[in-house]
Amino acid sequence: MLLSIKEMELRKVHFAETWQPGEFVFANADFVLKSPLSATGVAALLPHTGGEVEVKGRVKGDIETECDRCLGRASFHIDAPFDLFYKPQSAMNDAPADELAIDEGEAEMGFYELPGLELEDIIREQLLLQLPMQRVCREDCKGICPICGVNRNETACSCQAQSGDDRWMALKNLHI
Repeated sequence: MLLSIKEMELRKVHFAETWQPGEFVFANADFVLKSPLSATGVAALLPHTGGEVEVKGRVKGDIETECDRCLGRASFHIDAPFDLFYKPQSAMNDAPADELAIDEGEAEMGFYELPGLELEDIIREQLLLQLPMQRVCREDCKGICPICGVNRNETACSCQAQSGDDRWMALKNLHI
């Protein structure tokens, strides 16, 4: 769905979109939508700002991805509000190259090009930001054995970790 700047010049643009599993495309094929994904909110052109846009709303859905420890499947429920600000890309293009500096407030601002903003891009970004940095299937995930490669959540292994490179053992006994 395109959040049209021309339409925002006349009124606020309300959105209430729902995507079924398989309809929403992630940049990474490891991410799978496991339940309907909904996004509701409003986009508005802010007066007297030279084209700044505020997009405010909420995203809800369930995502499944690969566990970082055991490579199994990890599920995450997302239910998060968002409040984003965008400036026209032309505002950056108009400034001389040696004057392209942004302040702290602008560091959290996005940019758009006409005719407007793609809602799917905004929602995709918000979903990825809501996921934890380390995505695990459960807190006590044991991961994969580095020696035999078995998933230690499913099968117990009796592998012993090597204590180190034997070539350095002679140095360990030196007393200096």
